[in-house]
Amino acid sequence: MKVLSVIGTSKTGKTTIIENIIRELRRRRYTVGSVKDIHFEKFAMDTEGTNTDRHKKAGSQLVTARGMYETDVLFQERISMDKLLRFYDHDFVILEGVTDINAPRIVAAIDKEGIEAKYDELTFCISGVISNTETEYKGLPVINSIDNIERLVDLIEEKVYDRLPDFPTECCDACGFNCRELGSKILKGEAKRENCRILNTEVELLVDGNKIQIVPFVEDILANAVLGVVKELEGYKKGKEIKVTINR
Repeated sequence: MKVLSVIGTSKTGKTTIIENIIRELRRRRYTVGSVKDIHFEKFAMDTEGTNTDRHKKAGSQLVTARGMYETDVLFQERISMDKLLRFYDHDFVILEGVTDINAPRIVAAIDKEGIEAKYDELTFCISGVISNTETEYKGLPVINSIDNIERLVDLIEEKVYDRLPDFPTECCDACGFNCRELGSKILKGEAKRENCRILNTEVELLVDGNKIQIVPFVEDILANAVLGVVKELEGYKKGKEIKVTINR
């Protein structure tokens, strides 16, 4: 799954950019999901007095409204992007206004000051209102999503990689960089997605059917602990797959 975020201040054209990206990706036969980050403290999808609101106020921690043509799931908390993205299995997921994730970014801006306010090492393109007057900024292309959406999505296909983890440096730097530095280097063509050690892990950890990302030193601990026991048992064969299931 490939994830990218379109970020920028209000009125810069973020939603228009995302609409055009989604349409063009769908035209190219990709499956697409999206997430809108709402920076409004009092936001609530549910409305006062509805049945689901009554469920929520009664204490339900997860409320689902299943209608004829849509299903809405209401969590009574702000969940992490990592947990949220587990619900997606699309080719691309487009995020609007999301910054707390290790993913390539398009900055939408009105002017150069607006670019600088949001620009970071994961930015690979500029768009929005400023694209009416500019074509490049610090070596990055400035692309109008209305007039030149095919070029913008061509760039997305070229640059956006399968999602990377976002571990702190003290947990994992097996590739020689922290996760965001690796992402930046991939965007610049200085590294590849395959450099991520976690992609090539020899140990797979599943909890309730969900794959859990583990850093190399945890992988080594699990592997050594299991091997230390299993290799003493009759039937052990070196180099063969070992599968352990714990239902406890």
